Amino acid sequence: MKKILTIIATFATLSLGSVHAIDKDSDNDWSDINILFLIWTAEDVEFFVPSINGAHDAAEDHGISMYMEFGDSDTAKTNDILETAIANEVDGIAMTVWDDDAFDEIVCKAMDAGIPVVLHNIDDSQRAKGNCRMAYVGQFFIETGQTLGERMIAEHGLKAGDHVFTPVEFPEAVYAVQRHEGVNNAISAMGGTTELLGTGTDHSEALNLMVQYLLGHPETDAVIGLGSTPTSVAVKAVQEAGMDIPVGGYDITPEILENIQNGTLTATVDQQPYHQGFMSVTMLAQYLKYGLLPADMNTGGSGLIDKSNVDAAIKWAGITR
Repeated sequence: MKKILTIIATFATLSLGSVHAIDKDSDNDWSDINILFLIWTAEDVEFFVPSINGAHDAAEDHGISMYMEFGDSDTAKTNDILETAIANEVDGIAMTVWDDDAFDEIVCKAMDAGIPVVLHNIDDSQRAKGNCRMAYVGQFFIETGQTLGERMIAEHGLKAGDHVFTPVEFPEAVYAVQRHEGVNNAISAMGGTTELLGTGTDHSEALNLMVQYLLGHPETDAVIGLGSTPTSVAVKAVQEAGMDIPVGGYDITPEILENIQNGTLTATVDQQPYHQGFMSVTMLAQYLKYGLLPADMNTGGSGLIDKSNVDAAIKWAGITR
């Protein structure tokens, strides 16, 4: 017994010593560490507000410097931003690979220059095999797409021969392809069909495009938005088309949460962008400070927000949700 107590006391001393060492991190000035946090869309896309908050919180927690750029969904502009960052010898890059080919060369160039790159929000479709990045912090879209499709089938009795409209901002983007693959896996397995339509990120334009689609496809039995923009306006599009069909989708905006709360939208996939911003910057900071290697992280798992848990999401919407 005496030997066991001695071991416990020794372990406690080591543990306290470790905590003391971590606390002494505040004695170091890490402000010369400069990380680029790159949002791939425009500055006014509200989905990324929690992600931006998370990135800022992580930079503050770690005492590092961070600056933010927006790619405006433009591969050429995004590559220019990255070229400038590499030339300026930035210490780390948190970015999104929303096109499977457009950023392969630039990410490898950064890594070869000794600049660690962690992806957030969207990964290469081949994950680490398709891009030089160190790690990915974000959701696994095929799996969540199938989960959402299966939920819509179970709750609304979708059956063989039914048609599901799947609008998305940019149909060619990695996230769109993978989300559609997952939803289509579920719908086609029960004998239904799906169809993509590009909406862009402007809500008014997306609403008009979706209403026109529904008017031209009265056989549509459900709408599953594959991005925050089409999901935000899907309920209104169905109403303006004079239809009464179920709606589900991806992401969180005030409109989406309000529609879940009032029962006009069944469920949305919660990919928890706050974690995407916070953890991608945290992983880069910890790698640059301590040599801790970044690792892939599946944010949000395959969780859905529906009427059972929407209140918590509403409470923190636009902040951390």
